[in-house]
Amino acid sequence: MKINVNLDKRVGKIKDMNATGQAPLTGGIGKEQYGYFHCLSDVCVPYVRLHDVGGAFGRNCFVDIPNIFRNFDADENDPYNYDFAFTDYYIAQLEANGLKAYYRLGITIENHAEIKSYCTAPPKDYDKWARICEHIIAHYNEGWADGFHYGIEYWEIWNESDDLNRPDRVSQMWSGSAEDYYRLYDVTSKYLKKKFPNIKIGGYAASGFYAITEPKEILDKCPFHNNLVDYFYGFMEYIKSHNSPIDFFSWHSYSCPKELIQQAFWVREQLEKYGYGKIESHINEWNPKPHLRGTGKHSADIAAIMLGCQNAPVDMLMIYDARMDGTTYDAFSIPSTTGKILSHGYYAFAAFSALYKLGQQIELTLDTEDVYAVCASNGEQNAIMISNVSGKAQVLEIEGVDLSKARWSAIDNQRLLSWSPAVKEIENNQVLLIEW
Repeated sequence: MKINVNLDKRVGKIKDMNATGQAPLTGGIGKEQYGYFHCLSDVCVPYVRLHDVGGAFGRNCFVDIPNIFRNFDADENDPYNYDFAFTDYYIAQLEANGLKAYYRLGITIENHAEIKSYCTAPPKDYDKWARICEHIIAHYNEGWADGFHYGIEYWEIWNESDDLNRPDRVSQMWSGSAEDYYRLYDVTSKYLKKKFPNIKIGGYAASGFYAITEPKEILDKCPFHNNLVDYFYGFMEYIKSHNSPIDFFSWHSYSCPKELIQQAFWVREQLEKYGYGKIESHINEWNPKPHLRGTGKHSADIAAIMLGCQNAPVDMLMIYDARMDGTTYDAFSIPSTTGKILSHGYYAFAAFSALYKLGQQIELTLDTEDVYAVCASNGEQNAIMISNVSGKAQVLEIEGVDLSKARWSAIDNQRLLSWSPAVKEIENNQVLLIEW
């Protein structure tokens, strides 16, 4: 494998490939559960998405519209009818740690909706729901109701509203029709954009476009994935015909690196086809094979996606998730009897932070499939990050730079971004960080 670096050619900024879903609430009691937020700022996480905050039903107190505005029949203009307490404290801890909130307006997933669903139905008054959202934004950005001036930029309307008409279970996110959600998005986006022209409005946090990359034999077993694509086309047709504002399109993928990156190119092609080629594309839930947490394979896949999407038409990645409470999708920690142990996935983010702090991407070419690499520089210091998920070790040749005094670090089954001697071969499922 040959890598060629041209330090004289800058090709753009290192993008926000290192944002997260949720911050690391630990499931503890009181203020102690916020003690790990610094772990995100330590690795330069720029944004934290506020979805599923606190666990099931948003723990009945965080973020969700029904948790903040508890009685939908109440007067939405009266501050007394809003309960901001826990969300205020949560966002204040983000701000104290240099983390920006990315706010999902909607509900937490109801994983046991087959027993009973509580909040998945469409609002009974779309205009009023939009006005409630207005007051939440005003509280956090304009000081309404003893609020704040955080300048939260991204406001996402609902999450996975395409989770409907499934053959295997009832919807856990949206029990209305596709058209019900399209109309909610239209009403809300127009109202909020008029009230707050400087914020960014988007959605719909699509469940995923697996049908684009799945082999026929797998798609035949899960034809529902075709429905997700149809829902997307319906959404795009609706917002185009209604001239609904949209600043970013958000979507999810739990695919492996190659497939996720292929899906990213497909999404951009479709946005361009509908005339939305300049809006941002956010993959704000992703986590390849989360059951492999704590292995070199997991960190290599995470690193490969971050590096691959740096050169793909993606504007932000937000891994799901950073909660550190032992859940299935906890990407950053391993439960232990002695406390929290930061996982291999966390150190992939630590490696990427070296690129992020340098700021500018430098031209780099490589000639091997399923190996991903990015070079960054600030004009004085430089770094290359490489992830090998090709299935075999690769002979490593790096040309165009003098690495005789470089520091090498590795993430694999034995090392967590630990010092490594300069190597002539990168192992399968290994991440290397080279700094000079």
